[in-house]
Amino acid sequence: MKKISPLSELKIRGTKPGKKIKKLFDGGGLYLEISPSGVKGWRWKYCFDGKEKLLSMGPYPEVSMKEARNQREAARALLANGVDPSENRKAQKSARVELTANCFETLAREWFSRNTENMAAGHRKRIISRLEKDVFPWLGARPVVEILPTELLSILRRIEGRGAVESARRALGDISRIFRYAVVTGRMLSDPSRDLRGALPPKKEEHFAAITEPKRVGELLRVLEGYHGQFVVKCALRLNPLVFVRPGELRKAEWKDINLDAAEWRFLVTKTNTAHIVPLSRQAVEILRELQPLTGSGQYVFPGGRTPTRPMSDNAILAAMRRMGIGKEEMTGHGFRAMARSILDEVLGFRVDLIEHQLAHSVRDPLGTAYNRTTFLEKRRKMMQEWADYLDKLKRGDELILLPSRSVNGVPIRDFSDADIEEWEEADKFVPKARKINFSKN
Repeated sequence: MKKISPLSELKIRGTKPGKKIKKLFDGGGLYLEISPSGVKGWRWKYCFDGKEKLLSMGPYPEVSMKEARNQREAARALLANGVDPSENRKAQKSARVELTANCFETLAREWFSRNTENMAAGHRKRIISRLEKDVFPWLGARPVVEILPTELLSILRRIEGRGAVESARRALGDISRIFRYAVVTGRMLSDPSRDLRGALPPKKEEHFAAITEPKRVGELLRVLEGYHGQFVVKCALRLNPLVFVRPGELRKAEWKDINLDAAEWRFLVTKTNTAHIVPLSRQAVEILRELQPLTGSGQYVFPGGRTPTRPMSDNAILAAMRRMGIGKEEMTGHGFRAMARSILDEVLGFRVDLIEHQLAHSVRDPLGTAYNRTTFLEKRRKMMQEWADYLDKLKRGDELILLPSRSVNGVPIRDFSDADIEEWEEADKFVPKARKINFSKN
């Protein structure tokens, strides 16, 4: 057998490409192949089960001569143990592909694309942003079957450490949903995040500041009515108490969704992506008709001051309230919902389910099925008009009679006439004597 001298770097660099492929042998079946274009690559020739086979060791100089020789020796050791080095490489590559396909980030993005289509765009954006910022950098490349609860806790503690406890709680919820998806699709046997229940401090109940006392509501409405800033902002301030939708829904209201003749505003609730109807009171329609000549040719009812093609800033109403001296501890944009919820129930005596429908909260029938958007529409229409009329009285500072009890023999007080109430007062029966409150018009 012809003895082959080992290759040297000098010989490799000194060999120029030719018209045909050149092979520089190093011994033991290893050689460097040089193509006519000058590309160099390591090859190893061997026999397995009587068949001649070829294994690539990588390009030169990315794979050095020493590295190529080490690969050759490792492959020869496999061969000596009856393992085909080529098939072994294929099996390793397949395992790597499977691990990559089942790494946390790949699985998370698969879950996100398949399970968040019906979510509001803003909610979807917050989920993926939270994962990309707080989870993927530390967990993204890890195979899901190898992830331990301690790793998850480390991620949550990192988020919690910057004071974002609620973000940590939501991140845990996202992670848990991804793991449950992995279990359902056969990628893992159980959800490791389930062992972290109780690891984060319990959620504190927080309520938006709201004025719910009728006298103070009247004072608030008079202050809002006296706003001297931009007309668009003033209309938003006046309309907000009448419709009590979420702040984002008000500022993003579009003219195409509003039918002034039918006195209705129909839109998709941003939080749940479900259809909703707001019956518009006479007062609400008047405000919108007054505003229509100014903004009706555009998309938004309340366009931005500097960029009319975009909706009003989410801070516009709050900033206006602050300039009028209404502090955040007294009232927020969301507080008008709490105001309506409280007074409609406790003062005007409307059914709670009607109020919840109008707040676009999930309300279910006795069988557990969610009511559709047209449920109790006429009753809600009446409620919205009575609400607007009541706010007008508060704003004027009229003398109002408030009854501590909301019903008489099961009949809501608001269904009785003033004469009935006066008769009860004189007779001092059925209900405690009414309190008369005179609101100041100052």
